[in-house]
Amino acid sequence: MADRVRDKTPPHDDELERATLGSLLEDPEAVSSAIQQHIRPDDFYSHANQRIYEAVLSLDAKGLRSDIQTVVQELKHLGKLDEAGGASYVSGLTTVIPSSANIDYYAQMVKNYSLKRSLLKVASQIGVSVYDESKEAREALEEVQQYIFELSDDRQVFSSRKIGEVLKETIDIIDKVRESKNPITGISTGIEKLDQMTAGFQRDEFIIIGARPSVGKTALALNMAADIAFHKKKPAAFFSLEMSSIALVQRLISSEAMVQAQNLRSGFLSTSDYKKIIDVMGIIYEAPFHIVDMPNMKLLDLRSQARKLRSQQQVEIIFIDYLGLIGHDSNSLPRYEQISDISRSLKSLARELHVPVVVLCQLNRDAQFETPTLANLRDSGSIEQDADLVLFLNREAPKKKKNDEEEKQGPVDIIPTDLIVAKQRNGPTGVVKLELVAKYAKFAPLSKEQPK
Repeated sequence: MADRVRDKTPPHDDELERATLGSLLEDPEAVSSAIQQHIRPDDFYSHANQRIYEAVLSLDAKGLRSDIQTVVQELKHLGKLDEAGGASYVSGLTTVIPSSANIDYYAQMVKNYSLKRSLLKVASQIGVSVYDESKEAREALEEVQQYIFELSDDRQVFSSRKIGEVLKETIDIIDKVRESKNPITGISTGIEKLDQMTAGFQRDEFIIIGARPSVGKTALALNMAADIAFHKKKPAAFFSLEMSSIALVQRLISSEAMVQAQNLRSGFLSTSDYKKIIDVMGIIYEAPFHIVDMPNMKLLDLRSQARKLRSQQQVEIIFIDYLGLIGHDSNSLPRYEQISDISRSLKSLARELHVPVVVLCQLNRDAQFETPTLANLRDSGSIEQDADLVLFLNREAPKKKKNDEEEKQGPVDIIPTDLIVAKQRNGPTGVVKLELVAKYAKFAPLSKEQPK
């Protein structure tokens, strides 16, 4: 039986694939239908059909209609006309469709065959895992579950809703907020004045925290994530593309236990410091805080991991440190186009997962000696456009030392820092005054701002 399965051609239907593409070339509305069915290029079995559908998607992204001429020209532009079977194959696609009105059926069948091929691939991967002597049975089972999850998670279909349905949900939310008397409708950041301005980080929002290097982006994000996961017990995920998970936890221990980070790294800890560490270990150990430590992470990998964390761990907020280190699958694209694509993708991820996605971002050099503005967001103007909330950290000039004795004490430990709300779609902008306690990498006050 297994031999007969191996000898068979993977499930597909060439005529259905050609009918699908022919519909897209004949009817502009058919492209929207295919996209709503979540059809991707690799859902087509034929390599030529994959290239043609890529050209259709590329034209759609540019706001252009797909027909025989535009698709042929786009394939030439992409350098893939020969791979797509040439102009004669493309022009022949419109002769095989009874009616483009059947596009939904064609697309569903293409997707159906694609899913069957994916299942065969998973079955093969399962066989490899089972026969791997270095793996325990439970480890192989976990891999199988992961394969199936990736398949089912990748089959999302879009749908429309009547405004009456959305209105009912909206009124329910308003009623709940009214009854709770709690002005924080999103996830509290632990910074009282910021929460007052934003009502917390809201679900579905794409949030940017920008600053020049070494101003405190990571410290601020970790402070927020720690307050959410350690003290409010809400599951949070932190994607660290720059620091190792060990370094990240050391910083969390330092800020939570109020023990100097340098002493943690060097091991020169007093008895009182070590007791502080022991006291916070229980809180940190039990916290629903999930770290993804993966340098050179590609965008698709990040989205996949985020989906798993949302589905399996029910994370309610995602932090990403930082935007400039996220890799793109198309290295041939200019970096500003890659960043634009990454920005749009992260915004859509926030809406898909129904959680706030908080992304750290470096600012360009123009912001080094001036108050940062939206124009200082590095690499792409699309970040400014996509973000629902943009926060900037701006460090004030260090406090002057008063006498020689203070001069001997070394660098200033308390650094005044402005947290600037530069953009907010649904609320005010302004400035929140913070102080960075440098030796603990902790912004204070987080829960209540002290009088200056």
